[in-house]
Amino acid sequence: MNKTAFSKADILLPKNIDEKWPVIACDQYTSEPEYWEDVRRITENSPTTFDFILPECYLSDDNSERIERINASMQESLNNNTFKELKNSAVYVERTQSDGKIRKGIIGKINLDDYDYLPGSDAEIRATEKTVVSRIPPRVEIRKNAPLEFPHIMLLIDDPENTVFDDLINNKGNLQSLYSIDLMKNGGHIDGYLIDDVIFEKIENALSALKEKNNGFLFCVGDGNHSLATAKECHKQNPNEKNKYALVEVVNIHDTALEFEPIYRIVFDTDPEKCINDFIRCCGGEYNGADAQKFTVVTKTYQKQISVKPLSKLPVGTLQTFLDGYTDNIDYIHGVESLKKLAQKDNAVGFLFEGMKKEELFEAVNIDGSLPRKTFSMGNADDKRFYLEGRKII
Repeated sequence: MNKTAFSKADILLPKNIDEKWPVIACDQYTSEPEYWEDVRRITENSPTTFDFILPECYLSDDNSERIERINASMQESLNNNTFKELKNSAVYVERTQSDGKIRKGIIGKINLDDYDYLPGSDAEIRATEKTVVSRIPPRVEIRKNAPLEFPHIMLLIDDPENTVFDDLINNKGNLQSLYSIDLMKNGGHIDGYLIDDVIFEKIENALSALKEKNNGFLFCVGDGNHSLATAKECHKQNPNEKNKYALVEVVNIHDTALEFEPIYRIVFDTDPEKCINDFIRCCGGEYNGADAQKFTVVTKTYQKQISVKPLSKLPVGTLQTFLDGYTDNIDYIHGVESLKKLAQKDNAVGFLFEGMKKEELFEAVNIDGSLPRKTFSMGNADDKRFYLEGRKII
């Protein structure tokens, strides 16, 4: 019996892997279709995970044609014997980020029975942000008939002593190399190693000890909250032995390469000055007390700082409280420069603010249940997880 929700998986890798195979998470560059058009150009006529995903910038009311094409591409890759399958395996990955730092992760599967996205849950795996139930059905449509999963889900553990990764790091030289490739479009580099049975048992024991220490709470969903919720819903609707699990990457929140970045907000199709003033009024007017929260607002013609009284513990919560009842024309942006670029559009206003510290995450989730939607991003946009390993789910 497994000691935690995390275990080895039957992992798929392409027999021939190069930098055109992995592409960045589908929820990136949602307002920059030019990024994805460049990916299309780079990967044209090459085996690539781009054929298996639906970038969110292309989401529409009717995605059926794209989804059919995705499922057909997955099936074709199986028919063409594209993959080698690593039976009952786990992979150690080292991601060299765009800043040169190396982020470490372990890829395996989790049992979806041990995951719950509802606030206040006491499950072993918990969501970090409020899950928007209306966002799940469109994702279910993409996943429900797919023969494969290629996830960007990242689970965090709170392991200040690094007990889970110590043996991996110290024995990396003895592990079998699976791949070593550059990632496209400033994505850095990634190395993958097959974890042997002896080291994986130590990983299991370390995870089990962390779970016991934290009264059963082991994992926070650091990235892919809605993807994991979708996986659970698909299993609920049509259960089978394969889709009761989901492939994930486990990362220590104390990894020095892992940095939390705020996810900023931009409002489109609005009168920027009115939007800014309405936000200030919602918070009770301009406020400069000791507990004031500061925001930098960016428009096509100016950039300035405003200061308001908190409506929530975090600045992002204060802003989201206002936006939730104000407009649906919002996008969630990773990176200061990306936001400033988008704010140059007519009738747009961007909001920059200070983010939460990563050391606050587990306590916040344990106490408050969940954070406001899209509170933080782990690293900048280019360093988000790329699709690389896969697994059969039908």
